[in-house]
Amino acid sequence: MTARFKPQSLSLSFAVLLFSAAPLQAAEPGSPAAAVNVFIGTGGDGHTFPGASRPFGMVQLSPDTQHRHFRQSYPWAAGYNHGDGSILGFSHTHFSGSGHSDLGDVLLMPYSGETKLEPGYPERPFSGYRSRFSHDQEQAEPGYYAVRLKDHDVDVELTASERVGLHRYKFKAGEPAKVLLDLRTSIYNYDGKNLWSRLRMRDATTVTGMRETRGWAPGRQLYFAIRFSRPIDTRQLLNREEAVEYKGFAQPGKTPGDRALVEGKALMGDFSFGVPADGTLLVKVALSPVSEDNAIANLAEMPGWDFDAERRRAGKAWDEALGAVKVEAPAPMRTQFYTALYHTMLAPSLFMDLDGSYRGPDNAVHKARDFRFHSTFSLWDTYRALHPLLTIVAPEQRSADFVNSLIASQQHSPYGVLPVWQFHGLETWTMIGYHAVPVIADAYMKGIRGFDADKALAAMTASAEYGPYGGLEHYMKLDYVPIDLEKEAASKTVEYAYDDWTIARMAEKMGKKDVAARYYRRAQNYRNVFDKDTGFIRARKSTGEFRTPFDPAQSNFGSDYTEGSAWQYSWYMPHDNAGLIGFLGGDAQLVAKMDEVFDAKVDENLYAHMEDISGLIGHYAHGNEPSHHVAYLYNYAGAPWRTQERLANIMATQYSDKPDGLSGNDDLGQMSAWFAFTALGFYPVAPGSNEYVIGRPFLDKATLNLPNGKRFTVRAENLSATNGYVGRVTLNGKPLARTFLRHQDIMAGGELVFTMQATPNKDWGTAKEARPYTQTAY
Repeated sequence: MTARFKPQSLSLSFAVLLFSAAPLQAAEPGSPAAAVNVFIGTGGDGHTFPGASRPFGMVQLSPDTQHRHFRQSYPWAAGYNHGDGSILGFSHTHFSGSGHSDLGDVLLMPYSGETKLEPGYPERPFSGYRSRFSHDQEQAEPGYYAVRLKDHDVDVELTASERVGLHRYKFKAGEPAKVLLDLRTSIYNYDGKNLWSRLRMRDATTVTGMRETRGWAPGRQLYFAIRFSRPIDTRQLLNREEAVEYKGFAQPGKTPGDRALVEGKALMGDFSFGVPADGTLLVKVALSPVSEDNAIANLAEMPGWDFDAERRRAGKAWDEALGAVKVEAPAPMRTQFYTALYHTMLAPSLFMDLDGSYRGPDNAVHKARDFRFHSTFSLWDTYRALHPLLTIVAPEQRSADFVNSLIASQQHSPYGVLPVWQFHGLETWTMIGYHAVPVIADAYMKGIRGFDADKALAAMTASAEYGPYGGLEHYMKLDYVPIDLEKEAASKTVEYAYDDWTIARMAEKMGKKDVAARYYRRAQNYRNVFDKDTGFIRARKSTGEFRTPFDPAQSNFGSDYTEGSAWQYSWYMPHDNAGLIGFLGGDAQLVAKMDEVFDAKVDENLYAHMEDISGLIGHYAHGNEPSHHVAYLYNYAGAPWRTQERLANIMATQYSDKPDGLSGNDDLGQMSAWFAFTALGFYPVAPGSNEYVIGRPFLDKATLNLPNGKRFTVRAENLSATNGYVGRVTLNGKPLARTFLRHQDIMAGGELVFTMQATPNKDWGTAKEARPYTQTAY
């Protein structure tokens, strides 16, 4: 944790004077946006950021406290860590909750006084251009961020439209306004990451440029246009590269202050604006995936300089988005719920210019027609709950845009496959599976249209049959992925099988019986890696035998499992839990196995070498996605009251309304989507089934303002800390005997009422006909 320093008394009093001039909150009191605490997840390993964005916006403008070498950067995956005491600058692109990272583009830092071209050290004040700050002089809400830079005597406010970030700087009276632009550094930094960059003076108020990096997505290009509210008085465009072997020919008489164009790998810009009469300077930054000219054109999205009006527009956009759910709950729970919902609406993010241009996985420029291209698909995480949640809390066009973006990416892909983990249009090949498939299938099964279903299905099968990817050639031949030919084989087999089932579901609904039959058969491939003798999913060799020796708690990168052990992965056949029950020997055996998962006494060092295995309750790891459906499995064995017990424990121990209130990476909203669904009282264990497994509610009342204009209300009668069990459930006034909701139940509108009590109801939901969907019979 970075050392903290006591503020100087003069700076503090000046800061209070300036900072109090800003309105404390633009969001209407009592509104959804006013309930959000954007600092939840900015501490611990949540990896969220507190800055300004619009829902699913391309610009995500936020303070960065450290840009470290990528091998040391895990705590700063979002650029900001709540434990730090100084700010490096304000950059325009961030991931929300990722476990790996990149971005941090177009870093700006306002300052007064001496020009310092290096950031300096967090533990040494005034050693560089970074500045100390205090959380007491920091405030934020959806679409807005403000902070006092103590060492520069500057108040900073940030807001954003979809493609443009807007800064407002308030300098000390009589002090010159200066801004530093640093294109050298980025999140998850390392020497040589910058392949090329450019800075170009367009006129007295406008600077454009670009940067190409070889980070998580190699060859990523991003273009920008910066416009200042005052003419530039003096400037320097600098290339700080050292030991350049070939520099070309010198430009006679040109100094850094004369240059109108500079190119290289370590560019900086230093701009001075004289002494503003009111001490204020505003800065707009527009981004483009395509060109500097397009970035200039994108500035038209924010034509004026009224910061307060733009802040209100951003707040209104968030209130409209978050208003999809109206919640009644005690203040801490209400804050947690709306913050979770807020975090589910940051990605996938827009990555398209005003004219429809975008950059695809072939790193070429394309133009979207009749849809808005989005990128930043963390699909191994978000197919589980985030995308299903957005089908009921976001306009249908939003999900259609996502599907069209996935299809377009497959058509542009040099490999002809759907995205695996894509950002800024480019593929990173991170994690496993072809999980764009369930996102598309779930949307189609729920009746979302606005995309070409035939193209979608063709893209899905092309991805599922691309042999060079992830051992698929062996999977198609052997009906499992062999560990001697492909790492993480056990995990890949079971995840491929689930994805195959979603292809079958969509193909069947489309009347493609041959495709459906082929993929329903493939969906049963999980059986080929289940070892009945041990009761665990295990990796097989190509010769057929299980790999030995076997330790169900063993986990390593590149082992039999992906970011997990057999204890976390052996329950992953969400489309066919009846098959799991059969393997284990019956309902009682499944209940006993789940109890063994949660109740195990696990040495805290067992998984310490795996930073992604966090949020442990026994072997259950809530901080990582393969465990997210596990607490709901008791329902499939006719013991829903056990699900209710486990959910109460998870909600109490894995989430809070503090900065470290997420037990693991939010992973582009998946951790938050789990919370949102669970708080409502149900969860999509198997997206594509059109069912949500009932847990228990944590909100007194929630009204879903559905995309189709109807309303679905969930009420919890007698809900309290002591009444944690479901005694009775009614749907539209009639008793509900089953332990699942159908998607059509929600979309038809109506009311779901839970009557809560202090003791378990061991009669409700026990019958086989009351249990959720599985591919094979119970």
